[in-house]
Amino acid sequence: MIFDSHSHYDDEAFDDDRDELLRSLRDKGVEKIISCASSWNSLNKVTDICHKFSFAYPALGIHPENATDLTPERRPVLEALIAKEHPVAIGEIGLDYHYDEPPREFQKEIFVYHLELARKLNLPVIVHSRDAAEDTYELIKAHNPDKKGVIHCFSSSYEMAVKYIEMGYYIGIGGVVTFKNAAKLKDIAARIPLTSILLETDCPYMAPVPFRGTRNDSSLIKYVAEEIASLRGITPEEVIETAYNNTCRLFSV
Repeated sequence: MIFDSHSHYDDEAFDDDRDELLRSLRDKGVEKIISCASSWNSLNKVTDICHKFSFAYPALGIHPENATDLTPERRPVLEALIAKEHPVAIGEIGLDYHYDEPPREFQKEIFVYHLELARKLNLPVIVHSRDAAEDTYELIKAHNPDKKGVIHCFSSSYEMAVKYIEMGYYIGIGGVVTFKNAAKLKDIAARIPLTSILLETDCPYMAPVPFRGTRNDSSLIKYVAEEIASLRGITPEEVIETAYNNTCRLFSV
């Protein structure tokens, strides 16, 4: 009964076997997935996947690395697509300061646009935050304080995780928690409430140990659940079931 809260099956890494792989997921215990857009070109690819596979739910938005995709002329087009497709979230959106490209101020502008759109449409958000913890938190608090969302692929501190949880947000945990050098994330996964955790892949990226460095897919979430269970002294089944319910609650599915 796995619910993958963050996937990118539109990625070219799946071009050779996308449909075959997606058809196989139900037999591998994957009940539902969120298919996240990240660029202008990915928007229609994501909706096509969700039309074809009833267990896939779309999230529509533009990743901060692709913020320049969202020109002023395209914003009404995005809003029309959202009105037509009824996504379960606005995402993947956020801030990424790792390479400082696009410029930070422009990323903030696009992030605020998405946050306010989600607030207007009463939709949760799926947030990417890399090397931008404080700005991400402050913009959410200022522009989307009364809505809910998930901080995907969480990489900040325990203290920041608590601040998000107090706002009603969830913490997305994926394959990184299985890495030997992920002490900070392991500590977070062990300490925050299980009712605040979503399981995710970010596939095709971030495959868990023992598959690190290979193409990820939703069936490998069981290794993430096993690691979290080991850290908390509970069963993997409890992690999977609770995260499943958390994800259904956040995305209203």
